[in-house]
Amino acid sequence: MSTHARPLAVWLAAADDEDLERLFTARGVRADAAWQDFFDAAEALLDPGSVDRAVTALPREDAAALARAASGADAGESRERLIALALIAADGRPYAPVADSVSGRPVVRASADIEPEAASDGASARAAEHAFTTSGRVADILLAARESPLALLATGALASGEKKRLAESGIDPDDADELRALAEDAGLLRTQERRVVPTADAREWLDLGFAERWERLATAFRASLPTGLRDRAGWIPPASWSSAYPWDPAWPERHERLQRRARLLGLLADDDTEPEWSARLRRGGDADADALRGRVPAEVDRVFLQNDLTAIAPGPLQPALEVRLRGMVERDSAQSSSYRFTADSLTRALVEGETESSIVEFLTGLSLTGLPQPLAYLVTQTAARHGLVRVWSSDEGTIVTSSDPHLIEAIGIDRGLRPLALAREDGMLTSRVRADTVYWSLVDARYPATLVDADGQAVSMRRTPPADASSTTVDAASYAPLIARLRERQGPDADAAWLDRELEAAVRQRAVVVVEVGMPDGSSRELTLEASGLGGGRLRGRDRAADVERTLPVSSIRSARILDAAPEA
Repeated sequence: MSTHARPLAVWLAAADDEDLERLFTARGVRADAAWQDFFDAAEALLDPGSVDRAVTALPREDAAALARAASGADAGESRERLIALALIAADGRPYAPVADSVSGRPVVRASADIEPEAASDGASARAAEHAFTTSGRVADILLAARESPLALLATGALASGEKKRLAESGIDPDDADELRALAEDAGLLRTQERRVVPTADAREWLDLGFAERWERLATAFRASLPTGLRDRAGWIPPASWSSAYPWDPAWPERHERLQRRARLLGLLADDDTEPEWSARLRRGGDADADALRGRVPAEVDRVFLQNDLTAIAPGPLQPALEVRLRGMVERDSAQSSSYRFTADSLTRALVEGETESSIVEFLTGLSLTGLPQPLAYLVTQTAARHGLVRVWSSDEGTIVTSSDPHLIEAIGIDRGLRPLALAREDGMLTSRVRADTVYWSLVDARYPATLVDADGQAVSMRRTPPADASSTTVDAASYAPLIARLRERQGPDADAAWLDRELEAAVRQRAVVVVEVGMPDGSSRELTLEASGLGGGRLRGRDRAADVERTLPVSSIRSARILDAAPEA
């Protein structure tokens, strides 16, 4: 047991609950930590492993201040932050394990940030192109996740299969994880059990124009930057980002990823200069895309519908129109302006709530060339076939019916549907499996299924419902029970509590302990004991000097310090 934990335990006991919550959060304390009192908490916070993690995570200014404090100088403006992190005591000196952790680390000195150079017209144009492309690519990821969740590896990166799927939409596999991170920062995607799904806010964002989309992404990116990159409401110049966390070996890789995201958003030009729209954000102002609008292509609201069942947009389609169109087409190529209608894509639109009339009305209003007869025929034929198989819930489970008995027969003998345990009954099929599971199994097997309610009305469904808006961020761990337990064990006399703890540790380790005993005449005497027992308010042990067993009242012991473990007989 370390004696330097005692002053920290006293400080923890005197801190208010809000300060403790901030400390525990910053130090990554588990909410279910098995601490019984503030001495346990102090020892855990000063454990070398915990200290190393906290010191490694310090931003440049605080790291330099801690190094100064370890050498006996003042920590300056960082002093209160370092005290709040339980790295230095109230007198400004680092706790012993902290000083040990700092020693041998590279010397860190605070340095002045250099104002970034303004981007040239050409560099600004390329940055604006990156911003425009990124807005569209984030939309592609949201639509892909809405169609089916994106799977993650154990490392947190997108699975290779998902990157291949996104590559079909023109997304560079090397950018896929950074684009996902931008969407998650903006609250548009949420990770649930290694599956990435869109949130309820994603639909609203998809209907926004480019300028509003970019402003949301850029503002969220700034808010997500780590403390070491922040400068009040803005950020420090990007040239200083590489040295923001000098003791963190993982920082160079993270720094490169953050700079890559900044380039994707057009906040940092390819030559590391700063576009004018980025300078406003860096200084803490609101995101403003006015300077970007003149450098990106104008959005259009019409397409060419062709006899070969394709649609060609003469420019970037307005987002709200594109999102709806994408719901009923396949991307014809990696080019965002080319689309293809298929029976499967139109079926998907019908599944998600479109009808024959709504599709025809939308395409007629969108087209510069009218509705081609082959496309009109495909829409009519697909709509007529859709819904031939109807699925609904009953008290006994799920019922599957169809006006075509051959379809019912085919479904009943389909080997791929055996897990549903479908049973023939009066010209229909029944299953104990949930209706939505039966429905999606039929859709995946390419049967024209429709989910209906108790009144026979079609129910619009998405395979991946949006994440609950109230759960778009992970709830912070609640430390209230832990803090309450620590408070319950907090006695009025910290010195007496510490003495009891030291004596218990000495007995548990069968250690040699030096105790200072108060004598009746007011004097004190030191005894060196091999501690052997503690109970009934008395300490038992062999006096090394006199070679006798002694029993001392704990109330008479003024202090104790452990020397070493007792030798075995």
